[in-house]
Amino acid sequence: MQGKVIDVTLDTVVGEVMNMKNEGQRLVTYSAYQDGDKLGILYHFDKDLETTHLRLTADMDKPIPSVSGVYFAAMLVENEIRDQWNVEFDGLVLDFNRTLFLDPEVTQVPLVSNVKIEPKK
Repeated sequence: MQGKVIDVTLDTVVGEVMNMKNEGQRLVTYSAYQDGDKLGILYHFDKDLETTHLRLTADMDKPIPSVSGVYFAAMLVENEIRDQWNVEFDGLVLDFNRTLFLDPEVTQVPLVSNVKIEPKK
């Protein structure tokens, strides 16, 4: 990965994303990965073909602040991460409740092998 990487926390991520928007950065996407018992998220930004990445490491059982109030399109990536990793985003502007990509009968979290979920009703 090229570009500048800035580490953020649950307390600073929304403010840093707001700074990126104020600087004219375009939100490209996120990347999510498991880091032991934690979830890592890289928020990817671009301005004038130069990339900047915010790196967040968070507990998988605690809500992550949504940045969809800053960049509305972030709600798609956050819903996808919610589907695939079974994490919550606090303040998500449009929450598909784990049904953006998953059918209601899915009981296994796709990217976390030891987590089962109750079928949706």
